[in-house]
Amino acid sequence: MRISARADYAVRAALHLAAARDAGPLKAEAIAHAQDIPHKFLEGILNDMRRGGLVHSQRGGNGGYRLAKPAEAISIADVIRVVDGPLVSVRGVRPPELSYTGPAASLLPLWIALRANVRQILDGVSLADVASAELPSQVSALTEDPASWENP
Repeated sequence: MRISARADYAVRAALHLAAARDAGPLKAEAIAHAQDIPHKFLEGILNDMRRGGLVHSQRGGNGGYRLAKPAEAISIADVIRVVDGPLVSVRGVRPPELSYTGPAASLLPLWIALRANVRQILDGVSLADVASAELPSQVSALTEDPASWENP
């Protein structure tokens, strides 16, 4: 699985909004500067997040962006899906829509298992979890294995 720059920027922007939830709306420029994200690129991402129901925007001098729901109610997967689509695809196709024959037939259950694991992790972690640096125990346990940090 590859996390696109767009998804990375979207999650970072959403986390910035989660951390500043009591500060009122934040301007895209401020988020872009704080997270080192190209401003124009972030504007497009925030518009997708607005259309996807994750953020509200407010115009005017005191305007900006804020989360549309509590950070506890928005998973990392929600953010990625809004800006990038399905979490796992093969050649742009969702695994249940694929079919293989012969020796490759068992690839389909492998792709389904991969998707299930990605969903379990990303759907199980909220913006609040990451913003508070309190990841769920099953996620933290995966990071405790030194092999998780190595490049194969």
